Amino acid sequence: MQIVEDRRALHRIPELHRELPKTTAYLKNSLKDLNCTLSFPIQGSVCAYFDFGKESTIAFRSDADALPIQEQSGCTFASEHPGKMHACGHDGHMAILLELARRISGKKELPHNVLLIFQPAEETTGGARDICETGILEAHHTVAIFALHLWPGGSAGTMMSRENEMMSHSSELTVDIYGKSAHVAKAWEGHDALAAAVLFYSRVMALEQELPPEVFRLLKFGKMQSGTVRNALSAHTHMEGGLRAFQDSVFDHLHDGILAVARGVEQETGCTAQVHFSEGYPAVMNPKELYQKVRSVVTFEELEKPSMICEDFSWYQKYVPGMFFFLGTGDSPTLHADTFDFDETILTKGADFFEELAEKFL
Repeated sequence: MQIVEDRRALHRIPELHRELPKTTAYLKNSLKDLNCTLSFPIQGSVCAYFDFGKESTIAFRSDADALPIQEQSGCTFASEHPGKMHACGHDGHMAILLELARRISGKKELPHNVLLIFQPAEETTGGARDICETGILEAHHTVAIFALHLWPGGSAGTMMSRENEMMSHSSELTVDIYGKSAHVAKAWEGHDALAAAVLFYSRVMALEQELPPEVFRLLKFGKMQSGTVRNALSAHTHMEGGLRAFQDSVFDHLHDGILAVARGVEQETGCTAQVHFSEGYPAVMNPKELYQKVRSVVTFEELEKPSMICEDFSWYQKYVPGMFFFLGTGDSPTLHADTFDFDETILTKGADFFEELAEKFL
């Protein structure tokens, strides 16, 4: 099957960030003879526009970049680029969109024009935002955009989604607390950065727990380093964690609360607390009106809970209504694992679903 051949060919040539010369060459060669117009709005991107003479357009997006991982899957079509691997299914996403392109190219009529977007840098700096800022969505009068992600653990070949919260707003949280070292026998002469960090940690955890259980959010720390020897107060504690939420009001409440806790710890301990939040990606939120409209024309499984993983598809949703789906891969290795692989028969399910959506979405 061509969709499988595409996936395997792309799997062999993983590339990172925006440097995707082999990937984009493969995409361009696959699309060049189809009934579409190609454009390249940013480095590492390929867009295919199918004009059916309509006033509006719907778009479908695939990410195209890989990860800096040495593949250990043992498959016969493994990465030919040492230290690089399609360990997050982007090769499958591209194969689905190429199959969709072939099917659309053979149609004489659709309710909308169709724009296919192959986008770089999803795993790094968010190529979606840069695509949006080129104005390509407005230029084609895009009224909706759709995307999917392969999803280990989901029933193989099953499309899944949910209304509102889908994937989270993610921000990396870095905390540095500076005190003054002193021998423990003269602890009153110093300011204990470790004790201050423990106080900070306990208070921000309490802050997060004050929110109702039905509010989806996450605040966790995975790293803490402090001090140099056992018999001296720590002069510096370094902490790394993450804050994730969906509604801006929830994120802002936790963000501002963490900063307030830091100021309180400073006043009580005599230490200095520096807190830094990365920008991250906004939350992927499937708007109710679009969700209900899609639900009325195609069939998919309802997800009970959202994912705390982030996705830069959220930037498209800042410009046009957008809806995100998961495509189950069954009992496959987890995303980003060096052994990640999946049953390729599910790819046709993704192409079928997108084709039906292109035909029925009004």
